[in-house]
Amino acid sequence: MPEKNIIAWTAMVKAYLDNDCFDEAYKLFLEMPERNVRSWNIMISGCLRVNRVNEAISLFESMPDRNHVSWTAMVSGLAQNKMIGIARKYFDLMPHKDMAAWTAMISACVDEGHMDEARLIFNLVPEKKVGCWNTMIGGYARNGDVAEALCLFVLMLRSCVRPNETTMTSVLTSCDGMVELIQAHAMVIRLGFEPNTWLTNALITLYSKSGDLCSARLVFELLKSKDVVSWTAMIVSYSNHGHGHHALQVFASMLVSGIKPDEVTFVGLLSACSHAGLVNQGRRLFDSIKGTYNLNPKAEHYSCLVDILSRAGLMDEAMDVVSTIPPSERDEAVLMALLGACRLHGDVVMANSVGEKLLELEPSSSGGYVLLAHTYAAEGQWDEFAQVRKRMKERYLKKNPGYSQIQIKGKNHVFVVGERSHPQIEEIYRLLQQNLQPLMTEMGSTLENMLLVD
Repeated sequence: MPEKNIIAWTAMVKAYLDNDCFDEAYKLFLEMPERNVRSWNIMISGCLRVNRVNEAISLFESMPDRNHVSWTAMVSGLAQNKMIGIARKYFDLMPHKDMAAWTAMISACVDEGHMDEARLIFNLVPEKKVGCWNTMIGGYARNGDVAEALCLFVLMLRSCVRPNETTMTSVLTSCDGMVELIQAHAMVIRLGFEPNTWLTNALITLYSKSGDLCSARLVFELLKSKDVVSWTAMIVSYSNHGHGHHALQVFASMLVSGIKPDEVTFVGLLSACSHAGLVNQGRRLFDSIKGTYNLNPKAEHYSCLVDILSRAGLMDEAMDVVSTIPPSERDEAVLMALLGACRLHGDVVMANSVGEKLLELEPSSSGGYVLLAHTYAAEGQWDEFAQVRKRMKERYLKKNPGYSQIQIKGKNHVFVVGERSHPQIEEIYRLLQQNLQPLMTEMGSTLENMLLVD
């Protein structure tokens, strides 16, 4: 090229960055005889994209002129590199904040779980666009603050901002009861959203979790363009409710439609076989993961296969499967499945072997200790039971208390073992005493033992 102008120099720098040649791009940038604001912005963005934060800050501080793109690039890049403190510093210094900068700063706080700080920034946004609302609503939903997610959604509607599919997906996943789910679904319809894949997949999963398989299947059938997630959601729904044969029928229809299963699909299928006692189908499906679909079985798949075999009493075959699992895929769940089967079938010898392997693999997890202790207790081996409990105490391990929940008139009631904080707890205990005491006495137990189990 006889004469290189600033446009050509900048294009070459960008080309190097786009092809992951950072050092060459940086060297060329430093050699440029002159630079405009676009040159600086491209190089700064390139630095931040590969986590070269110090170089980015140095270049930014050296810039003769900056525009809103320069500031936004710094804030967004620093936020994406989890450097929230420095990002906030530049954000506060921005002379004119655009929506991209506001959203980037809010997203960074949300991703780190700093919801209070994210909300403070969100409240300062002068004209909130739908993407900004989505970031906050989705953040609350992901961080488990369901009530705040739904409250913010109501505030969004009152602010005359029309939600989009992303908003509604976050709202749906925030619904923790059938009443809220039906209301959210009704709003999806009322707002005129077409049955798209994202929304429908969320609806299938949520209706299933709420126990309404009929609605889950209806939503699934109405979806014209089903992807692998849609089919898998329906398979998992049937699996979770113990309808193994229905899950396999959906899988057959999935294959006819030309959609290939993925790893999650097989977890649902194998789980369905386990719940329904379909041993031969489970074996064939597991073998097809690698043999037919060229996927590598993961720990979840091995765990399901072990569960299928051990539930059927095929303990030796289950143990053989465990011995063939690659070390990278051998986790607590696989051994827990086998140990649970040992308890079910009263196989204390194998339980002792599996339990020791489990405690060696996960010495800080209480689950293995508890299950092994219960196995010994079920067989009346109280000395071994006491030894396991002693080891738990020495490691300061404690089992997380169990809980149950029920929804009555649209309100969720949660009951935790040993907790008496429910406002009607005395009345509840009185009713249990009246109605269950005769039954428990007849079964050779007592209500107190049932309620105080740890």
